[in-house]
Amino acid sequence: MTTAPSTTSGTAPSTARSTAPSSGRSTALLTDMYELTMLDAALADGTAGRPAVFEAFARRLPAGRRFGMLAGTGRLLPLLRDFRFDDDVLRFLKDHRVVTDATLRHLETFHFTGTITAVPEGDVYWPDTPVLSARGTFGEALILETLVLSVLNHDTAVASAAARMVIAAQGRPLIEMGSRRVHEEAAVAAARAAHIAGFGTTSNLEAGVRFGVPVAGTAAHASVLARPSERAALAAQVAQSGPDTTILVDTYDIAEGIRTAIDVAGTGLGGIRLDSGDLLVESRRARDLLDSLGATGTQISVTSDLDEYIIEEAQGAPIDRYGVGTRVATGSGAPTASMVYKLVAIGEDDGTMRPVAKKSASKTSTGGAKTLSRFPDGREVWTLDGTVPDGATAVHETLVEHGEIRDEADAGTQRARERAREMLADLPERARKIAHGEAHRTSEPWRDER
Repeated sequence: MTTAPSTTSGTAPSTARSTAPSSGRSTALLTDMYELTMLDAALADGTAGRPAVFEAFARRLPAGRRFGMLAGTGRLLPLLRDFRFDDDVLRFLKDHRVVTDATLRHLETFHFTGTITAVPEGDVYWPDTPVLSARGTFGEALILETLVLSVLNHDTAVASAAARMVIAAQGRPLIEMGSRRVHEEAAVAAARAAHIAGFGTTSNLEAGVRFGVPVAGTAAHASVLARPSERAALAAQVAQSGPDTTILVDTYDIAEGIRTAIDVAGTGLGGIRLDSGDLLVESRRARDLLDSLGATGTQISVTSDLDEYIIEEAQGAPIDRYGVGTRVATGSGAPTASMVYKLVAIGEDDGTMRPVAKKSASKTSTGGAKTLSRFPDGREVWTLDGTVPDGATAVHETLVEHGEIRDEADAGTQRARERAREMLADLPERARKIAHGEAHRTSEPWRDER
């Protein structure tokens, strides 16, 4: 069973970086093969050297979602630092005949020299919002596609789901505890994304080390089952963690578990956790029993397959904290944000940039490099000439400039968390609704096609 929220959560070491440092291992093969076969052909006919602009965006939000929340750019940057083709990578490409010898020689000295801008991490977005723009040569920007999308699609899906849970919780604390439901590295990324969206803590210790996310946890059912009695198990926990701990009380019988917990820890017990049954009914019964025993300050935490709908339904119940696992780590049923990374402009021989766009049914895109701005009422403005209309503010910030990651782009998790808090506070009521609905906009975005 899951670990429990605790009133005395541990926190990550103060030396933790908000953005993960370089691992030293090449990330170049975290790439679909066709990126390199396209590069191979583009180098052969000269297309690779043409100036180009790629943009990442989502054509639509997951069904029923009213907004998305961008996450992942802070994780993308260290991966981009390590996007290089070292001897082992080149040997693999050669042995598997992925590209020609000429392309292998080109990749020996590859380094992204372009510029990447993006919506600030923690910001909200809508269908077709250009959340990231990569400008460089066609060849160098092209091969970043898989890396960009694998990071943004995962982290954004988690943050978008987590943001809805934060809204539903109405200020009550949430702990992310989905590590055992996803790949071990996805678990770390999910903990970071949920924290950005507003979750207070995570059960994942690696997220504490890498990203400074506060960590929390106490005990699971195994701790009780391993002892000769429930009393012995709870006494061992209190002896080790103190009476301010959170005790799991539903291994056998909830009412008896609560009585034993208070008997062992006293009426100053920090909290109990419920992980089974009808949580609305059981939380009310638990509150009545705790109060009758004099434990009026003991908080009630609940876990067990929670999502934003259950959390919203539980607002009338005496629940103090929520532990969310599967449904946040997997994006609450939407494990990808469905973002794409598309070429929108390519350089011509005369030095101009030619807008390009897909026209295929259900997969259309808008050509041209876009400057994204917003008015105070939330309307988005896309201009193709680089201008920002009067009264609007440019949204994108520069992450990479001429191949160099900017220092301020490394501000990381806590900055993104503050941005998310501000964005959620400013969302209009219609966008904050948890019930299924259409993606919210103050109005349709204006596309300046000049």
